Amino acid sequence: MAATVEMKEKILEAAIEEFEKKGLKFTMDDIAKNLAISKKTLYAVFQNKEEMMLALADYCFADIKKSEKEILEDPDMDILTKIEKIMVVLPDRYQNIGLQNLYQLSDKYPKIYQRVETYLSTDWDATIGLLEQGMAQGKIRPIKIPILQAMVEGTIQQFFTDNILVENQIGYDDALKEMIHIIISGIKA
Repeated sequence: MAATVEMKEKILEAAIEEFEKKGLKFTMDDIAKNLAISKKTLYAVFQNKEEMMLALADYCFADIKKSEKEILEDPDMDILTKIEKIMVVLPDRYQNIGLQNLYQLSDKYPKIYQRVETYLSTDWDATIGLLEQGMAQGKIRPIKIPILQAMVEGTIQQFFTDNILVENQIGYDDALKEMIHIIISGIKA
């Protein structure tokens, strides 16, 4: 059982590497070659690319949750910085892997797109807590949180369904930071 969990993690790490090189065009063959394993071994862990990519979405969002926890627990970070960082939380290892190409998910892998969209739209508890704390401290002006949430989700959804970032040669991380900078500038007290 532990060997299967370890192999699953190695495959997911290799998938991240292959995504960085080829975007969504990477193949199960690429992953097998990366790990120097047979495709039979690979398919013993994941039945197909879609199943592996669903697991990859879960794996990446687990990493995001770890980074989110670090932000929340950082005693040296002020509330505005925490709000800004938590709204664009992306672990360092995902900074340059070409996430701007995720717009292809909605057409090619709708189940995976749906999973990613669900993660983005349902996990706002920590952010809402920080926003409420910021309003209570007078660091941000009173806002209607559902409106802010809709704005952020809508923008990220646009990044995932349109090639606007690719066309304008903007990295996903840079796009998130710019979006949040614009929002934070608008909600400061």
